[in-house]
Amino acid sequence: MSLCITEKAAKEVQRVMSEQSLPDGAVLRVGVAGGGCSGFQYSLGFDTSVDPAKDHLSEQHGVKVAVDKKSSLFLDGTTVDFYDGLEKRGFTFNNPNAVKSCGCGSSFSA
Repeated sequence: MSLCITEKAAKEVQRVMSEQSLPDGAVLRVGVAGGGCSGFQYSLGFDTSVDPAKDHLSEQHGVKVAVDKKSSLFLDGTTVDFYDGLEKRGFTFNNPNAVKSCGCGSSFSA
């Protein structure tokens, strides 16, 4: 399972974790849930519990990243980046498994 977090995205995650005073053991949880305009939507959040039997865990640019095994099927090869432009600001997902994605940028079909 390979999910890549860019250095820019990792810096933003670290900033948010610091701002929210999250505990040292907190991880960035990346997942996929049913819903959205195209059938699936991405989820990003923080978690303090990781189960090695159910999660893939990696550390990238100083950020611990957890992906549950079900979501990893849809996220393999995905790059998570952070976009900071005039018209929008937020995390972006470049997913080679997405057959179709939606204009909202957080929904896709596989």
